[in-house]
Amino acid sequence: MPTTPYDPPELEAGTLRIVPLGGLGEVGRNMTVFEYGGKLLVVDCGVLFPEEHQPGVDLILPDFEPLKKRLDDIVGVVLTHGHEDHIGAVPYLLKLKSDIPIIGSGLTLALTEAKLKEHRIKPYSLTVAEGQRENLGPFELEFVAVNHSIPDALAVAIRTPAGLVLATGDFKMDQLPLDGRLTDLRAFSRLGEEGVDLFLVDSTNADVPGFTPLERSIGPVLDQVIGKAPRRVIVASFSSHVHRVQQVLDAAAAHGRRVALLGRSMLRNMTIAEDLGYLHVPEGVLIDYKKARDLPDDQIVYMSTGSQGEPMAVLSRMANLDHAIEPGPGDTVILASSLIPGNENAVYRVIDGLTKLGANVVHKGNAKVHVSGHAAAGELLYCYNILKPKNVLPVHGEYRHLMANARLAQDTGIDPERTILAENGTVIDLKDGGAHVVGQYDLGFVYVDGSTVGEITDADLKDRRILGEEGFISVIVVVDASTGKIISGPEVHARGFAEDDAVFEDVKPKIAAALAEAAKSGVRDQHALSQIVRRTIGRWVNQSLRRRPMIVPLVIEA
Repeated sequence: MPTTPYDPPELEAGTLRIVPLGGLGEVGRNMTVFEYGGKLLVVDCGVLFPEEHQPGVDLILPDFEPLKKRLDDIVGVVLTHGHEDHIGAVPYLLKLKSDIPIIGSGLTLALTEAKLKEHRIKPYSLTVAEGQRENLGPFELEFVAVNHSIPDALAVAIRTPAGLVLATGDFKMDQLPLDGRLTDLRAFSRLGEEGVDLFLVDSTNADVPGFTPLERSIGPVLDQVIGKAPRRVIVASFSSHVHRVQQVLDAAAAHGRRVALLGRSMLRNMTIAEDLGYLHVPEGVLIDYKKARDLPDDQIVYMSTGSQGEPMAVLSRMANLDHAIEPGPGDTVILASSLIPGNENAVYRVIDGLTKLGANVVHKGNAKVHVSGHAAAGELLYCYNILKPKNVLPVHGEYRHLMANARLAQDTGIDPERTILAENGTVIDLKDGGAHVVGQYDLGFVYVDGSTVGEITDADLKDRRILGEEGFISVIVVVDASTGKIISGPEVHARGFAEDDAVFEDVKPKIAAALAEAAKSGVRDQHALSQIVRRTIGRWVNQSLRRRPMIVPLVIEA
């Protein structure tokens, strides 16, 4: 990895083709396409959140390019659960064709439909539950209960004449789940007896030994922290983590505190969860945050978004004193989530900012206030031994996670040649019990930047990084169209420099000399003259100021 792109052959009759469009080599953008008999089934359609080196980007989508000419062939989009990295890109896919059916559990569809409503899309949806079977074109689907950090998660077994595929979605094997809903290992065992030809399995915690701790072990810790807090408590979590919000509500109620939900997505998702019966709100605990500010400090808990250090989320704005609620000495802030890879620096910046303000910051590093929603190595080994799949495709994770998962599969006796380490765009064909890589699509990142989708390129992001890190210089020169001699300028203006513009007086004669030499050589082309200006000032700035700024030369003919 990475692999040189090459086109797959025509799909043979009786063969199932699998193409991950996202989620491999990254934690996000989960999306896999299955093709059989000329029809396509999509499993998950999520987003990836930008990192620091992608300034200005709001979301990153899977690359839909392989689907754009085949939208009519899509029989449905199956959503395994309601997290953004699995449902967040659905509106952008449905903007290409709004009547593609979406299939998922009650909570998953409610969260997705709320998102689609914001995009003014009314979907055709089908609600399913564990144990249910549905036929979509040539695909027979069976839904299996799995436990995760959001209720109502489902694995999906996909049957075609080419074989049986089991895609876990995100899952763990919590044996004492808060909602009593276990990962259905009996169904896994039954599918193993039937014969799983390809196992697509969550890799996020494959490099973590042992077993993921129980979700219910968090409740007593939250209760203790909230009970001892002298002033306000602010808890940051994912806006869809219903179990964590439930634990905070229960702890607040036990200590005579009210809870105010902060952040549009948090309020929307918890309202949906309560309406559907997944969130049980103790009588009189919830309060509007505007009214909450009138309560004594020791009687309030704020539940907010921003546990990943997102710049515009509530917690980051609090840390920057850019929110109506300003943390201070005696306040307790709890980050009740894990760190998504790539977000570490942003999160630690928020922790530092809150600490400087005097708040006591409690996080996974110093207290047991979060457990993962993903199966660790011990749980994955159980799955391999129960299922005994013929072929394995580790998904959902960065490369080290995929590699660790592949090694676990091999430790249980699965042939290394039947353990496929793929990347986004890898084309895998399943036939006669064997899965083989037959192609590699050239896929990229699709950036959402405000209302713009897919227009921002990596080159644009490079320009933004240069602007942010190295500054900006503009040079304006007016030359005689016939002789090429300078009439006015050069004028040099800089932004993002500590030095005054006067520092550029030394380079102006060099620019003039370079343009005079070009004029003597008969160069009159504006673009060529602009490049001469760019090179001249670029070399000087690099040598004199040790900077590589963005340079925009403007040569005007008169």
